[in-house]
Amino acid sequence: MSDIKDFDLGQIESKPLKFYKGVGEKRAQLFEKLGVGSSDALLRYYPREYEDWSSCVSVEEAKANAESGEVCCIRATISSQVRSVRLKGNRMLYSARAVDDEGSGFRVTFFNNSYIPKMLVQGSQYIFRGRLFAGSNGPEMTSPMFENPDSARIIPVYRATEGLPSRQIGKVVAQVLEELPESLTDPIPESVRAKYQLCHIRYALSQIHFPDDSETLATARDRLVFEELLILQLGLLRLKGRRRGTAGLQLTEDYTDEFWRMLPFEPTCAQKRAAAEAVRDMSAGAQPMSRLLQGDVGSGKTAVAAAICHTAAKNGIQSALMAPTEILAEQHFRSFAELLEPCGIHVGLLTGSLTAAQKRNVRELAALGMIDVLIGTHALISDGVEFASLGLVITDEQHRFGVNQRGALAAKGNNPHVLVMSATPIPRTLALIIYGDLDISVLDEMPKGRVPVETYFVDGGKRERAYNFVKKHVAEGRQGYVICPLVEEGENSGDMKAARDYAGNLSESYLKGCRVGLLHGRMKGAEKDSVMQAFAAGELDVLVSTTVVEVGVNVPNAVIMIIENAERFGLSQLHQLRGRVGRGSVQSYCILISDAKNEAAVSRLRIMCKTADGFVIANEDLKQRGPGDFFGSRQHGLPDMKIADMMTDMHIFTMAQEAARNILALDPDLTLRENEGLHSEVARLFDPERAMN
Repeated sequence: MSDIKDFDLGQIESKPLKFYKGVGEKRAQLFEKLGVGSSDALLRYYPREYEDWSSCVSVEEAKANAESGEVCCIRATISSQVRSVRLKGNRMLYSARAVDDEGSGFRVTFFNNSYIPKMLVQGSQYIFRGRLFAGSNGPEMTSPMFENPDSARIIPVYRATEGLPSRQIGKVVAQVLEELPESLTDPIPESVRAKYQLCHIRYALSQIHFPDDSETLATARDRLVFEELLILQLGLLRLKGRRRGTAGLQLTEDYTDEFWRMLPFEPTCAQKRAAAEAVRDMSAGAQPMSRLLQGDVGSGKTAVAAAICHTAAKNGIQSALMAPTEILAEQHFRSFAELLEPCGIHVGLLTGSLTAAQKRNVRELAALGMIDVLIGTHALISDGVEFASLGLVITDEQHRFGVNQRGALAAKGNNPHVLVMSATPIPRTLALIIYGDLDISVLDEMPKGRVPVETYFVDGGKRERAYNFVKKHVAEGRQGYVICPLVEEGENSGDMKAARDYAGNLSESYLKGCRVGLLHGRMKGAEKDSVMQAFAAGELDVLVSTTVVEVGVNVPNAVIMIIENAERFGLSQLHQLRGRVGRGSVQSYCILISDAKNEAAVSRLRIMCKTADGFVIANEDLKQRGPGDFFGSRQHGLPDMKIADMMTDMHIFTMAQEAARNILALDPDLTLRENEGLHSEVARLFDPERAMN
């Protein structure tokens, strides 16, 4: 969008922070460390929380809530001189008595702060903020913060760094806000603000940083959340809308029944329904399919994808499937080849570890149309990969790819149909945000014969017993996994288990006599493949691995998994790991070993023992860790949410989505003057060349 400049908040030049009073070169570097390099970025660096100095309570009210350990503010007058006492270790204690407006007293104490006698003047009133507790001489506050009552207000607390405290950040924010002109243009059109009762951007920015009271803070936050979700939805709906008006290669006949009859098992109703939804989309002709296939671990997404590729190939349409790792790509290749090659459908594999000659051969066959289904990693979107008639592109574990990577694969065909698969269960409302440009199919049934995995949480004292349980299953001809959080010692502090060293130790101790293999992400593709093939062939009894086995690896004979330092993993990741066992009809087990004392970590592990429902687990994970940690570092490929909370702001999301649809219905390309600000913001958040062209 070279014809429209980035929307400039306040129509002022984006100024480096080093030019503001009290910043300079060194502090500017600390701001950079926080990801804030300019004045406009600082305006969007919202406080992480607030200290409310405007709501004071009496001493009696504070005493009633003392057991809960609540932080409170008390307006009180210093009624005695500050006394100083020298303690053991040459420490100094400073204390004074304070009396609130109702005449109730309490003591304030400070350690090693020689300025306190000058700062707290007898007869003067202050607001003290801290926790009141029952001291030996009555109610007491230790090292409270205090302010002059005239400056009592809600104070922002920013995410800070060493050398750059929150209050220093606030002082610079105040300077930037002072520079904003009164006539600041709002990116949200006035008509939209009026309809949804949203305040102006200038008021919102001022009140989100320095709110007058809790009501103005709520007003500002609602407006900024709405804006953030509106921009996100406009971008995603435009991605979807650009495909709505064009037709990809159209299916003329549905062959899925033929495919289902070939399978050695009975597909679930959910699998049949999902395949039917995809085929219906691909047969409509008005626009290409754009669909998410979401299902829990082991719900049969691969079979659905193969069924759709089968029908596409029978209609003369090529398919491409992109997986995040070589291990998963190779597994898909073997599965698809086994299912489709007997029908005369040719399946190819393209990964980075192939030789130059092998890659060249695969590319030539794909370009000639002699490969019907090409499976690979990111190598599929590299230059030189061409297709004769690419009409269907599939991405597996979509949350590991960005929006633009999906678009790059689609660009290899002529407006192809798009199917994305994810084994990370997320609530449907959240899926609408993350995958807002897609329709959604959900596999909510498990194939017949699947026995739920029994999960146990034990401490390190039961480790030997756990490994004896593994040996028992190995003796019966079964296999198992041991998952470690690290590749090797030294990556982190403490006694966390590292796969490389632990594999050797297990061979000499708990699993002596067992054939133990090692798998981790630093191994070359050929090494990983060799280890996995040996494990799948039954040549290894136990595979010690990092989370590289989290996604997709399928060995039905593996029936037991031990996860060391289980507290180091999120709930959803533990669920993904657990999904590597229980792939057949034999009872499988997952043993979580952890000596964690942290209440939240223990709670996480107990949830794993209670349920095998990925959607329940995902909800709990989201509650405990929030969307940022839930998805990992930008794994979902979408812009970070700076203020919106996916768990609590769904009512605002609903309004923002409605607004986005109404805006695009009247102005699909956002070219009207009133939408220039929105256009520029969408272009800024999404890749301009791929997301906006």
